[in-house]
Amino acid sequence: MAQKNIQLNDIAWPASRLGELIENLAQKAGLITRPARLSQPPESILEGGKPSINAWIDNAASHLGLEAETTSALYADIELLLSAAGPAILELPPQPEGRGPYFIALLKGSSRRISILRPDLKLRRLRPEVIRAALCSPYEAQVGETVDQILLDAQVPVERRHRARRAILREQLGPIRIEAGWLLRLSPGAGLHNQFRHAGVYRPVYILLGMYFIQQLLTIASWYVIGRGVFQGHFDLGWLFAWAILLFSIIPVQIIVSDAQSELSMGAGALFKQRLIHGTLKLEPEEIRHQGMGQYLGRVMESEAVELLALSGGFTAVLSFIELALAMFILSKGVGGSAHALILGVWVLVTLVILWRYYRTSRDWAEIYREMTNDLVERMVGHRTRLIQEDPLHWHDEEDQGLERYLRLSENMDRIGIQLNAVIFRGWLLVGMLGVIVPFVGGSPSPTMLAISLGGVLLASQALNKLASGAQSLVSLLNAWQQVGPLFHAAARPEEKSALGFVPPSKWAQQPEQIVSRSANNQPLLLVRDVDFRYRAYGRPVLEEISLQINPGDRLLLEGPSGGGKSTLASVLSGLRKPASGSLLLWGFDRQILGSDEWRRRVVMAPQFQENYVFSETLAFNLLLGRRWPPEPEDLEEAEIICRELGLGEVIDRMPSGFQQMLGESGWQLSHGERSRLFIARTLLQRADLIILDESFGALDPENLSRALNCVLQRALTLVVIAHP
Repeated sequence: MAQKNIQLNDIAWPASRLGELIENLAQKAGLITRPARLSQPPESILEGGKPSINAWIDNAASHLGLEAETTSALYADIELLLSAAGPAILELPPQPEGRGPYFIALLKGSSRRISILRPDLKLRRLRPEVIRAALCSPYEAQVGETVDQILLDAQVPVERRHRARRAILREQLGPIRIEAGWLLRLSPGAGLHNQFRHAGVYRPVYILLGMYFIQQLLTIASWYVIGRGVFQGHFDLGWLFAWAILLFSIIPVQIIVSDAQSELSMGAGALFKQRLIHGTLKLEPEEIRHQGMGQYLGRVMESEAVELLALSGGFTAVLSFIELALAMFILSKGVGGSAHALILGVWVLVTLVILWRYYRTSRDWAEIYREMTNDLVERMVGHRTRLIQEDPLHWHDEEDQGLERYLRLSENMDRIGIQLNAVIFRGWLLVGMLGVIVPFVGGSPSPTMLAISLGGVLLASQALNKLASGAQSLVSLLNAWQQVGPLFHAAARPEEKSALGFVPPSKWAQQPEQIVSRSANNQPLLLVRDVDFRYRAYGRPVLEEISLQINPGDRLLLEGPSGGGKSTLASVLSGLRKPASGSLLLWGFDRQILGSDEWRRRVVMAPQFQENYVFSETLAFNLLLGRRWPPEPEDLEEAEIICRELGLGEVIDRMPSGFQQMLGESGWQLSHGERSRLFIARTLLQRADLIILDESFGALDPENLSRALNCVLQRALTLVVIAHP
């Protein structure tokens, strides 16, 4: 035990050097290449406890272009976490003498040894049990003495006592979840080169290209061996054995190529999906506000197509160029010489021209296909409305024109596809054989030279066939990229981060006693000065010279006609939209200091019903969407209390699975009023400084309206309610 304490004292970082820890750990792990000189956390952050430290680490990581993801594990799985984690920051439990907090810089883990970055920037390798014991010590101390006494009373032999103790503790403490620390990783919006390098995506690419080249060389060598025997008129046993060895050697090479392609597909596909999700959350509301359900579905379908086509057809086309290069080299050594290789080069150019025509036609075809898909989805979503309110005589208006254009473009695509698959492949066989026949008629080439040329023609035909099929996949990829590209590029947009040395004020919504002190100091919660907003750069201003002051504890009712800009003002106050001019200050700080994430955590809005959403997830997930996940028991307790105050208790009691009941279109169906109260509960559970409810009470009957108002007025200490007059 003393040895373990010595080791921990040697490798633990004090909280005062937390910034230095993050920077050096990220640099040693290869996540960053240049030091950023992070400042150290101020004393107020360290005194604020785990939430303040967590927010500071997350902000510090974002300044390095990284993400700091909190991680936890069950007591029984702590060693698995240590062996798989890295780079990670582990927080040690509070020391008995009251010092701390202290942190461990875990660089890399394994089942036997883990690499630790010490405060002197040297690496040290330890057994995972050492760190596990330190992380679990507070929990083991609660039952450790009792377990030791049981083992002593049972007269368990000393040599077996340690294993027995571990087994009992694992049984008793196994379900307990332990907060271990933070995992450092690249942001999904980081450069692709850094992401591929850190995720090891380049390795299977090199293996794939290299082994495929070797596979082609082995194939050519096997041709040479068998051809040599044919032209000699007899098969020597040694050469026949060599031919068999070459054929069998191709099998493991092909297996390696397939494994490398599978590894590349999984690695690149995971990064691609993460980046798309990250980019989706960075889109501005104006970029998607005019799109329908069908267009959203189309983007999802195209994203799947991009991943499949890029990792299958894309590599087929790339690998075909290796075969074409080898075919040109072989043809140059045959009867046609360099002229024969030049003919192949010209034929490849002809193929590329046809592929360009195919791309232009398929681009128009993809556009009309997406329009038809969008119309189909929109009509299916509004099926009940159409049956009730639309004249049956007009159900199929404008469908014939779209179908006619779609069929015409499909015919053009099929025609060019036939040219690719038939003319290019079979035409090359004719042209390539002419390149062999002409020298044969005009001279007397040797049988060996003829065989080389024939082998080159066949290899080129095989490569052209792969190029045609792979290029068609690439064309489909380019068409799909038109829909997916904006999401992909949006992930790299810069974020508004909190100033690293800035200490945000504590959330007074959790500390009501601070209202009096803040009000006494005449410090407004939110100050708006001369704010203008336009949906388009040169459009008519929706908001013009708006000035507003909201003090702690205020309860404001904002009324006005429909289309008057109430919801737009709410979205500006909550940070969802940026004003064209003017300033907004929250507790005296603007968004450049607070950062967009911190602003949205402190000003929370429940949008209008048609802009809010019930996800196809559990009730708990829908309620705690803006809080932490996975939830703690106290989170679920508070969620249940608020739901019952809002009158949702009977709904929860009817659900067979309670808070684990699946909601959404494919799950439990909520009424209009129940959804409205769910949205109110979701907003209240975020414990924001300012809560904005945009027409959240319009669908409630008088009884539930009274319940909801009492709950909101009791829990939202500063409130803005938007309603129609």
